[in-house]
Amino acid sequence: MDCRLSCELIVHAYAEQAPSSSARARLYLAIREAIIARRLTPGTALPPTRTLAADLALGRNTVVRVYDQLIVEGYLDSRVGSGTFVSDAVAATAPQQKPRRMVGTRSEGLSRRGCRIAADALSSRVQAGAFMPGFPDVVHFPFATWRKLVAKQMRLEQRHLAQYGYGGYGPLKLVLAEYLRVTRMMSCSPQQILILNGSHQALDLCARMLADVGDVAWMEDPGYWGARNVLAASDLGIHPVPVDGQGINPQEGDWDHPPRLIFVSPSSQYPTGAVMSLERRLRLLEYAEKNRIWIIEDDYDNEIRYHDHPVASLFGLSAAQRVIYVGTFSKVMYPGLRLAYLVVPEDLVEAFTTGNAELYREGRMLEQAALAEFIDGGHFTTHIRRMRGIYEERRDRLIEVLQRHLAGIATPAGGLAGLHIPVHFERPLDDVLLAAQALREGVVMRPLSLYAIDPANRRSGMNLGFAAVPVEQIEAPALKLVRLIEDLLQAGSR
Repeated sequence: MDCRLSCELIVHAYAEQAPSSSARARLYLAIREAIIARRLTPGTALPPTRTLAADLALGRNTVVRVYDQLIVEGYLDSRVGSGTFVSDAVAATAPQQKPRRMVGTRSEGLSRRGCRIAADALSSRVQAGAFMPGFPDVVHFPFATWRKLVAKQMRLEQRHLAQYGYGGYGPLKLVLAEYLRVTRMMSCSPQQILILNGSHQALDLCARMLADVGDVAWMEDPGYWGARNVLAASDLGIHPVPVDGQGINPQEGDWDHPPRLIFVSPSSQYPTGAVMSLERRLRLLEYAEKNRIWIIEDDYDNEIRYHDHPVASLFGLSAAQRVIYVGTFSKVMYPGLRLAYLVVPEDLVEAFTTGNAELYREGRMLEQAALAEFIDGGHFTTHIRRMRGIYEERRDRLIEVLQRHLAGIATPAGGLAGLHIPVHFERPLDDVLLAAQALREGVVMRPLSLYAIDPANRRSGMNLGFAAVPVEQIEAPALKLVRLIEDLLQAGSR
């Protein structure tokens, strides 16, 4: 069988796969089933990846990954200079049988919501290394101190810490209220603070308590995909609003259709790093009050800033109490802690506390008690001050390497706060393909284009996390990215 016939057979087999599966899974199953059923016999030449990608209207990188996986599993052989062929080893396999599905490809038993969540997921299984964005340095975390505080709570045998905690641990909420007063200029009582298991649970609680199915939520575009998926999973309509250098920038037509929720990260917009201007803040608050809209303020990295002028929170500016504030300890301590908090207006306290208890049940009281002492004892602010200096040095090093090697090709932006920097490409370049190639070489890069909802707001680039990479180890993976970018640009110019 020649390449033309094998290509037609694969295209037909691909069309027979369940359309709810991902393109990569469908192609993998199509080729593997054809090999096992002997429709593609040992020694058969497979079509070149470019040809098959064009016939299936897929990205070439998708086809390359499927071929690579089948080669690793022994179904295909790659012969340098000749092409890719069905392995002769298949002839010695057991009698034909219906192949098992790849892990994660089953979808017919899912709800429509479940299918949507699985299909739209953008989180990576790789959550560490250069340059994973949003991942803090855990090497410098004072685990010895933390271990002593947790052990202290264990020794005291406080039985109430082994039970549910209605709204969270009281002493922790007390120290948090004081911390927010000093650092974020927020006036709130401890009763207004709810402790939850991570910011995603906090957003899910907001969606369930404040919005009904079909209500609209404004989302920054580009913006945090995690928040978008959590709100969409509650069957809210997602309306993308573009972001510029002053933060979220509603267009004239947007103002005419008030949403139910507005999700913003005003102190350091993710992923652009833009700081929302005071004019935009005041207008947004006025609009929310006039139209009875709830604003969800994500203050995910306010502690990690590299300037001496902290920006007041929207919560602190809102006299009408239309803002729900979301804070987290994942960026300043360690992600596995999975503790976050909401600050809600006074008239929502009882409903939110009840809703949280009914939907999720509170826990983690032992860690909450240790965290209260960690903050009250000054260890929290000491750790933050130390890490700011370490992170700033790493940020500056990464920017220096990129500017030295990619001047006129890529431009770093933002960088005033947080654990990442966005880098925009000044020339046409497929950032998704670049990310896949970089991952093969052990470098993690998040394509900026994937953060956009509306294609009109899509811009090619890289989101690079520098926080978990020691300064002396930054240049080597950065130079790998430089080489891959130069190779892609050269290939595109042919």
